[in-house]
Amino acid sequence: MSMPILMTVDDDPSVSRAVARDLRRRYGTDYRVVRADSGADALDALREIKLRGDAVAAILADYRMPNMNGIAFLEQAMDLFPHARRALLTAYADTDAAIQAINVVDVDHYLLKPWDPPEEKLYPVVDALVETWHAVGDRPIEETKLIGHRWSRPSYEVRQFLARNSVPYRWYSVDEPEASRLLDAAGATQEEIPVVITPDGKALRAPTGPEIAAAVGLSTEPTAEFYDLVVIGGGPAGLGAALYGASEGLRTVLVEKKATGGQAGQSSRIENYLGFPDGVSGAQLTGRARRQALKFGAEVLTARDVVGLTVRGSARVITFGDGSEIATHAVVLATGVSYRSLQAEGIERLTGRGVYYGSASTEAQSCSGEDVYIVGGANSAGQAAVFFSRYARTVNLLVRGPALERSMSYYLIEQLRAIDNVRVRVCTTVEAVEGEEHLERVTLRDASTGATETLPTNHLFVFIGAAPRTEWLGDSIFRDSHGFVCTGPDLLREGHRPQGWPLDRDPLYLESSVPGVFVAGDVRSQSVKRVASAVGEGAMAVALVHRYLEER
Repeated sequence: MSMPILMTVDDDPSVSRAVARDLRRRYGTDYRVVRADSGADALDALREIKLRGDAVAAILADYRMPNMNGIAFLEQAMDLFPHARRALLTAYADTDAAIQAINVVDVDHYLLKPWDPPEEKLYPVVDALVETWHAVGDRPIEETKLIGHRWSRPSYEVRQFLARNSVPYRWYSVDEPEASRLLDAAGATQEEIPVVITPDGKALRAPTGPEIAAAVGLSTEPTAEFYDLVVIGGGPAGLGAALYGASEGLRTVLVEKKATGGQAGQSSRIENYLGFPDGVSGAQLTGRARRQALKFGAEVLTARDVVGLTVRGSARVITFGDGSEIATHAVVLATGVSYRSLQAEGIERLTGRGVYYGSASTEAQSCSGEDVYIVGGANSAGQAAVFFSRYARTVNLLVRGPALERSMSYYLIEQLRAIDNVRVRVCTTVEAVEGEEHLERVTLRDASTGATETLPTNHLFVFIGAAPRTEWLGDSIFRDSHGFVCTGPDLLREGHRPQGWPLDRDPLYLESSVPGVFVAGDVRSQSVKRVASAVGEGAMAVALVHRYLEER
């Protein structure tokens, strides 16, 4: 089989030759480097490559080319090689335009010209491109089929589960002829939807998360009974802890109830995370972190619900919802937070049927040309407003307070002000939602005047508050009045250690009231609710785990 291809496209012959030369110097033994002087020539070359059955690992395209710029070229190149990784070459003067255009084709990186020295500015980028390509592959994707109803809450939940776990699937609405044929072939009825059909032809009727996970190849069972470190929760803090734990030689398993990424994984674009000046989607960032943790040997269990944590001598025992257990020397709690339920008439009945918690990116296409309402005034709500503005006719951001400045980052406020179809309504709450089969109307109340207004809509997305969901921990692990877990200095009362503390030292900074149980990220009392701080706390927790293990 021929070597995979690295393609470079630039209308300046000297630049084109220089890129090809540097690529051959570093990657020539494993990749074939192909260069083209225009987008049209590059597309012709890609068509020939496609016919020959060769693979394209990465494409580096110049942004400013006559007749067809780099973005327009990459859009067409994606149709031929959707799995090839993409980078944009740009001059400093074009950086802003290139960054804005990157969203069109989900470019992986952009490179400023000149890239000297290549060891610092070119090769690390290409290394990341080919590493991602190898992880994703260029093989045909075996699709899972999902048959459901657009306004069915269970169908929506299965779509979200598959999407958030990066499981390729094809959606069939139950009223489509092909959906009827698939149901007949599976021996299933419309009353049994959602129905999931795996690539090997197995049909799952109204399946649970664990059933889907097992059927599509996600890891759900631990390979051992005892670990050095169990990380509970797969958001940025948990992924950081799992990565550092495994990379430093601890036998590590991460347990996640739904999908790795947590709330951050649902963010359409995070623009204030260090090292990503052009922004990065939450799914992209946390997907890379998951692959990185796996590379270092961490196990990742999906769709496993943890319902108990107990101390048995020197072991900390984790109990799953099915009654099974695993034991460990140390635990990192990184369960994050969940969005609080919106208190409005009709909400519970219409959740998953037009009312959604979180960004619900699977609903983006169905919002095309419609009026969308988003409840919340923090960054997650602002990011969702920017995302849905690309699809919806209008996006109405409903904010309880009098202004956004106290709860949302300045850069995001400025973005929202620049988008014509985004409207911010302050001092506004949702009074009620109505609809028969699905959401049809929303009633809003103006807190300053008391006036109400009922408006038509099929889409309401909720991003309010944060609840830690820590009731399962029991009384042995101290929590504050809101349910967040107290750690380190916050456990000391007038210099006294927490009741029942067995060690002759104070709790370490991220240590809970149970020795060896550490806490990282949003679930920790007094934590900074930012992705970067969560990752840092995950890494710091592992450092403290080592100190704890040295005491044993």
